[in-house]
Amino acid sequence: MTVGGVVIDPPFVLAPMAGLTDSPMRRVCRRAGASLVWTEMVSAEGIVRGGAKTARLLAFHEDERPIAFQLFGARPDSMGAAAAVLSRMRPDLIDINAGCPAKKVVRSGSGAALMRDLSLLAEIARAVVEASGLPVAAKIRSGWDDSSVNAAEAARVLADAGISAVAVHPRTRAQGFLGRADWRVIRAVRSSVAIPVIGSGDVRSPEDANRMLDETGCDAVMIGRAAVGNPWVFSEAVALWRGERAPAPPSLADRIRLAASHLDLMVEDKGERTGVLEMRKHLVAYLRGFPGVSALRAELVRIDESAAVRARLKRALRELGPEENA
Repeated sequence: MTVGGVVIDPPFVLAPMAGLTDSPMRRVCRRAGASLVWTEMVSAEGIVRGGAKTARLLAFHEDERPIAFQLFGARPDSMGAAAAVLSRMRPDLIDINAGCPAKKVVRSGSGAALMRDLSLLAEIARAVVEASGLPVAAKIRSGWDDSSVNAAEAARVLADAGISAVAVHPRTRAQGFLGRADWRVIRAVRSSVAIPVIGSGDVRSPEDANRMLDETGCDAVMIGRAAVGNPWVFSEAVALWRGERAPAPPSLADRIRLAASHLDLMVEDKGERTGVLEMRKHLVAYLRGFPGVSALRAELVRIDESAAVRARLKRALRELGPEENA
């Protein structure tokens, strides 16, 4: 898949997730095989006002490329002005969020609220395309609710406005993240536009990711929550896609070692205190699903110093048997 000259290969990308897809997680997932990563969603108004917190969300390393900055807002002038600012930070893509269902975002007329006003969505898309000088993508939902499923129409509007790719989460805003994602909506969008289409929703395994490609005809698949604590999902999905033997699932020792490396990236990027605190949710995820580790997980989330976390992880490795620690 090529988006405005940016090659996305293989067809598995990391979804943007608030509070999760920071620079350390993006780097970990790129190394595991994700071919494109997204930043967390940032506010156009925050960018225009020069908010320091917003700017921090956009800091990235060269080994994260290709990278997309995701932008949300409801005013074409602010979205265009913000896109011009973002372009100077040299991402590979800019992405318009027209899918976030959060009440705070929707109340401002942003995110999934744009699915109720396709003329405004088109204005925003044109403003961002004209101001950015970069390829622009957009992420949409099925529609506002079951009575207004309009993803295919929205995709056509976006393509006509100059958007280079569209990502589709096939749930309505009313559904939020509940219920089942209707992959038929992705197929309908794929049939409606000539630009690349990225599928999203209910991708919980490498098998799901490849099944979405087969069933919907989409050009790439977004993997989100399934990658938290399990970036190996990308390498496993790639192996299946290539018809290769799937790699052995990561052992507990593999997970402990990668958790330690991830911690180092967190502290490097965010500093000691913030890095350790924000790493806790990842530590819990890395160790999920293994028998006998609940006490270790509980202990790790109470430690406040990175050196002590590393020491505890090293001790956990020593406590494993020779076969488990190979």
